Amino acid sequence: MDLFATRPGPTTDRPLLGLTILVVEDSRFAAEAMRLMCLRSGARIRRADCLRSARRHLQTYRSQVLIVDLGLPDGSGLDLLVDLAPSPARPHAVIAISGDPAGRVPALRAGADAFMAKPVAGLAEFQRQVLRLLPVEWQTPLPTPGSLSPVHPDPLALREDMERAAAMLPDADRRTLGYLCRFLEGVAVSSGDAPLVDAVRRIRNGPDSGAARNIAGLNRILEDRLATQPLI
Repeated sequence: MDLFATRPGPTTDRPLLGLTILVVEDSRFAAEAMRLMCLRSGARIRRADCLRSARRHLQTYRSQVLIVDLGLPDGSGLDLLVDLAPSPARPHAVIAISGDPAGRVPALRAGADAFMAKPVAGLAEFQRQVLRLLPVEWQTPLPTPGSLSPVHPDPLALREDMERAAAMLPDADRRTLGYLCRFLEGVAVSSGDAPLVDAVRRIRNGPDSGAARNIAGLNRILEDRLATQPLI
């Protein structure tokens, strides 16, 4: 509680002013959206892109809020939630995020205080979800949703995610392919790319006999996205 007492008070326009939020997210596009929402809300943001980096941040810095993606390159965000549950380093508010709504129940069981599905429904919903987990003295009237302009992540961040996946896909073993499917599903859901969502789910849910064909189809979609997305 002393941490909150020594920080500048929030305002209606910047309801998360004074907070430091650690975002554990491997997608550049999703992380950029989260960064913009944090900054628009007055919060400082730190980012980790894997479990190892997240644990290092938690040992070094004091964040009041942790937002952790469930699918990470070196394991599941659920592992971090379980590890933090009894830890004195646990942030005051812990929120799990995922492009798969089925992650809600496992995340809450693992120790998350709340779950947000990707894409986050907007700046007002982001602020509401964070504020409701904080002490009562940190509650402040929120701006009306109509007064908040939409958040638009940099399309170059989306291109970087696509380039990363396209580079990994040809040589992916079963474990890497599983990670790539989770990664790309989150990217596709966040960016509203329904054909990409379908291509990923065909690999995840289809029979092994059709895996090569489905992977080739996914690769074609990635190539098409990279050919049409701007370089600058």
